Amino acid sequence: MAVMMGKIVQNLPNAHSCQQNRQFCTLYQRERCVQYKHNLLLFQGRKLPWTRITTMQLRNVSNNKQRLVYCNAALSATAVPSLEKVDFLKLQNGSDIRGVAVDGVAGEPLNLTERVTQAIAAAFAAWLLDKKKADSSKRLKISIGHDSRISAQKLQDAASRGIASVGFDVVQYGLASTPAMFNSTLTKNEDFLCPVDGAIMITASHLPYNRNGFKFFTNEGGLGKPDIKDILERAANIYNGFTPESLEEAERKVSSSITKVDYMAIYASNLVTAVRKASGNIEKPLEGFHIVVDAGNGAGGFFAGNVLEPLGAITTGSQFLEPDGLFPNHIPNPEDKAAMKAITQAVLDNKADLGIIFDTDVDRSAAVDSTGREFNRNRLIALMSAIVLEEHPGTTIVTDSVTSDGLTIFIEKKLGGKHHRFKRGYKNVIDEGIRLNSVGEESHLAIETSGHGALKENHWLDDGAYLMVKLLNKLASARASGQTGGSKVLTDLVEELQEPGVAVELRLKIDQNHADLKGGSFQDYGNAVLKHLTNKIESDPKLEKAPVNHEGVRVSGYGGWFLLRLSLHDPVLPLNIEAPSNEDAIKLGLAVVGAVNEFSALDISALTKFVQK
Repeated sequence: MAVMMGKIVQNLPNAHSCQQNRQFCTLYQRERCVQYKHNLLLFQGRKLPWTRITTMQLRNVSNNKQRLVYCNAALSATAVPSLEKVDFLKLQNGSDIRGVAVDGVAGEPLNLTERVTQAIAAAFAAWLLDKKKADSSKRLKISIGHDSRISAQKLQDAASRGIASVGFDVVQYGLASTPAMFNSTLTKNEDFLCPVDGAIMITASHLPYNRNGFKFFTNEGGLGKPDIKDILERAANIYNGFTPESLEEAERKVSSSITKVDYMAIYASNLVTAVRKASGNIEKPLEGFHIVVDAGNGAGGFFAGNVLEPLGAITTGSQFLEPDGLFPNHIPNPEDKAAMKAITQAVLDNKADLGIIFDTDVDRSAAVDSTGREFNRNRLIALMSAIVLEEHPGTTIVTDSVTSDGLTIFIEKKLGGKHHRFKRGYKNVIDEGIRLNSVGEESHLAIETSGHGALKENHWLDDGAYLMVKLLNKLASARASGQTGGSKVLTDLVEELQEPGVAVELRLKIDQNHADLKGGSFQDYGNAVLKHLTNKIESDPKLEKAPVNHEGVRVSGYGGWFLLRLSLHDPVLPLNIEAPSNEDAIKLGLAVVGAVNEFSALDISALTKFVQK
């Protein structure tokens, strides 16, 4: 395909041109992926030249997920002998896949290899083919993007081989954001080969440099936990069925299946359009505003030059915009104190009106006003709630379980909305917002304290860049209506938010090798702790258990509250405490100590240290 309007960057070389581009072709001289069962659908039941098994026969065999599928069965090919054993299900992290992609860190063995990646990508393609029930004459497309991690390129190449092996076209975006990948399934623009049928984002959010992982999207949104488990089960079968012949066949296919596209250009353009629209279609509604961006050397550096500057903003002083997968300056995480200190200092040093910070893959964000006041965690939720409730009076705001009582008062008493706390986990929060709408309770915002925030108007996508656009919209519309004062427009919106004097999170670990577990699971042990705590609280007149609570045990008292809950994946009971003073917080901590200190397998040393201050 030729270059079209500067948007299609290039087609990857075919086998013939490989001889003239050795640097490119070395990317594809690694392990190659298996021919998974579903690529046979494209041949409508005919026998393929490399196998004597018909489509129908192979489909019937592979319906049992416990059995292995060997596409080269007619050749009696043996599995690739160098493959390491991999427990694919251990790669699941809720609705994401995560693993160790870079070797060399003590105690963290490599488990997200290129061949594992090939198998996972092929499995996603097969899952998607089942989901779409596509006409066999149509070649489906999957887009792939990645953040700045040092393992990103090799995993993108491996995923491309896996997708191509199933007979799909691959559209590579290179450096991209997670929200952009979802949007590529919705955008209608043939010049950008959109919409694609599915999308893969290669990222591990803010985890250390040696980690990586995958998020998957269709036009219905991100995949859920059951879908991820299904894909990993398929991937295990594919991986175990690798043969030298199938890997070679995948290599042959991939060279003619890939196109590179600069999709981030259209994604950024859409953000610019949204701000202009909010200002009444002014070309440069942010002219005169000084806004600095901290991308943490992740994928968010585009925001300064491709979003803010076209809107007229001054972006001098923006920092760490260059992608660097070793993250040399700070962890790209809006919850990290060092990261927030870095953007705050940048705002103050440059006398900027506003500071914006993103996590690695731009699905989370936070902001800082001109005085250095942070808009993250409860403050970001309060600010977004104020903006959304102006647009949708009375709507329900869904948050995770650790938000403050002061936030509830602010949303319900000050803003006239409804605060609905739900379980931790951004996907849980977003899915609850979707569910409420489905049963007739209007909700327009679902947001977690970590900075994952999704709006109904934006297809319920947790998009850190879009959250910041909502703040920019407020600045632009205020300017258009004659208001001045820079980011004070935003600060004034949350002026009445009651904030705790003390807020801490402590992690109480469960020793899975302790005799008290008696071979049982940490989940059972943790639930026993929570049940005992509930019984203790009911007998204490100074404490009151929350009447509605979806996770753990939430208790009010001494002017504050605490929440003890069980982690979904780890043997940990996180404890959040908020109170007006340190003395009140200690009283709440002592109440927890009195209830859980008889559980010998529970390490309460962090809590004991806190109450002994």
